Amino acid sequence: MRLGRYLAHAGVASRRAAERLIAEGRVTVDGRVETNPATGVDEARAVRVDGRDVRPEPHEYHALHKPVGVVSTAQDPRGRPTVTDLVRSDARLYPVGRLDVESSGLILLTNDGEMANRLMHPRYEVPKTYRVAVRGVLSQDDLRRLRRGIELEDGPTAPARVDVVERRGKQSLLEINIHEGRKRIVRRMLEAVGHPALALERTAIGPLRLGRLATGSVRRLRPAEVEALRHAAGLDDSR
Repeated sequence: MRLGRYLAHAGVASRRAAERLIAEGRVTVDGRVETNPATGVDEARAVRVDGRDVRPEPHEYHALHKPVGVVSTAQDPRGRPTVTDLVRSDARLYPVGRLDVESSGLILLTNDGEMANRLMHPRYEVPKTYRVAVRGVLSQDDLRRLRRGIELEDGPTAPARVDVVERRGKQSLLEINIHEGRKRIVRRMLEAVGHPALALERTAIGPLRLGRLATGSVRRLRPAEVEALRHAAGLDDSR
């Protein structure tokens, strides 16, 4: 197995982050600094990161219904509760993508760095689905702009699928399906058309659905769900 993939499988970091660790000279193989992520390694080799032994750990996959007020990181310097605080596991889990602290919904936590990288990378176009309550009633022009893509300060958004689920007086409930993961992308899209989000919940990551999972609750993914995510990420056991 290639060194970069080995580190990702061991839960050290995503594949891309693991390659950065290697390039920075922080990884040794059999006592020698190794800077080539394509170097072949196996469990018989002594692989260390910053002097600590690295061994692949069994992969875990957890679905969490993140509550509002919880941070979508493994640690928070401000001491706020994080998504990893809600999962009982000794594995080095990290969240796949983020939801801002004001948002709720589906978060996938795993130590499978390769899958995490694939699910987050826009190249693989794994869709994410959101239910969003917004201020006001969107016009057909607003919907067309969202569906075509909107120019933001960090570049245009990709076309999105946007459906009006319900109109509630001076509010609307939307379902938005996108495959981008830029910071606060859904909120910024809606602000750009003059309908800021009042509440935002992620309901799906690719084939994985939030379903009836209660707020703050977590569950292990079933084997069929893991296989469906691997397929969505373009992975199979022969790679």
